[in-house]
Amino acid sequence: MLALTFSTGVIDAVGFLGLDRVFTGNMTGNVVILGMALVGADDLPILGPIIALAAFMVGALVAGCTLRYVPSGWASRSTWLLVLVAGILAAMSVMALVINPLPEVLAFTATGLLGAAMGIQAGTARHIAVKDVTTVVVTSTITGLAADSWLGGRTGQPWLRRTGAVVLILAGAALGAFLLTVHFSLAVATSAVISIVVAVLGHVGRPHVSAETEFAGETTVTQAERVPRAKKIRAGRL
Repeated sequence: MLALTFSTGVIDAVGFLGLDRVFTGNMTGNVVILGMALVGADDLPILGPIIALAAFMVGALVAGCTLRYVPSGWASRSTWLLVLVAGILAAMSVMALVINPLPEVLAFTATGLLGAAMGIQAGTARHIAVKDVTTVVVTSTITGLAADSWLGGRTGQPWLRRTGAVVLILAGAALGAFLLTVHFSLAVATSAVISIVVAVLGHVGRPHVSAETEFAGETTVTQAERVPRAKKIRAGRL
């Protein structure tokens, strides 16, 4: 999830610098840009943010529907969703490599593709549920770092994970900005590679889950849950 956070930094740099000031991962920033654009501030774009928002929501909807009956954590469907993200980014990279520079219509298409990919990624990360790592935003993470610090609530915190998320999205944005000076497609391809590597490593390292019903549209029952579940069935309580 931290690697995907880094990837989001790259993609947001691509959107903001390469697609006329549009965030395709950080929807908070996108909504703010759209709000300012609607009153004509600084000639900010309107159509691009709208396309990114709509595509992001569609992507998140796809992830939500796909993982609807799967328990929280990494499942095989999570792997395939991240493979889909990598595929979208790879296709986007090839398109940008073949057609350079992108005409306006294809630039809007790129915005939609990147928004959809980030929506799928965010929906998948939400289901995997690594605390404080949403992969697309670090506002709540920064809040936790300050509020739970020694000077704040002193409640203790996973500071390494939180700090890592903030630093990595920053580093990703820096790398994305640099790669754009080389070629647009190189920045997107980098995120595609990160996504496929994460998908493979996550799939290999995921906890074993008894998933005989995972693809049958029913809630997956793990081995640890099956015994007490069977007892309840015999007792007539389930």
